Amino acid sequence: MKATEVLADGFGRIREVVHETVADLTAEELNARLDPAANSIAWLVWHLTRVQDDHVADAAGLEQVWRAGGWADRFGLPLPADGIGYGHTAAQAGTVRVDAPELLLGYYDAVHEQSLRYVRGLAAADLERIVDERWDPPVSLGVRLVSVLTDDLQHAGQAAYVRGVLRRRSA
Repeated sequence: MKATEVLADGFGRIREVVHETVADLTAEELNARLDPAANSIAWLVWHLTRVQDDHVADAAGLEQVWRAGGWADRFGLPLPADGIGYGHTAAQAGTVRVDAPELLLGYYDAVHEQSLRYVRGLAAADLERIVDERWDPPVSLGVRLVSVLTDDLQHAGQAAYVRGVLRRRSA
């Protein structure tokens, strides 16, 4: 299996968790917070999607789906348009609210498709390209993509956990 196939498989696994977690939730469940400082499923999935969109688009030299696909307007969040959620306070995280799973999944799927097109077009040597020199050592494309995968999978797992707690409470 080629390295790019492994990366594509990783992105596919994140998609499975996101869809299984979000697909049939109500607006109340999507936006629920387990306590006032906790992140909602809506925020977790929005954030993991924004991270993937931002980081992959930057590495690929593409425009973010968030802007190019009109998703920023559809979400209509009272946050800076280029924000991805890093450093959000509890109050800022609470402003990420959605009315239906279709909004989150539509944006997620659009980002997922752009990410897969990019990753599938890479050669193994492309993964060595330096994409961020602000770190020591500088960050290669391969390291950046693995970073996106791990961050996204962690947040998808958190969202799945919140879903489980919410469903047990309502049972």
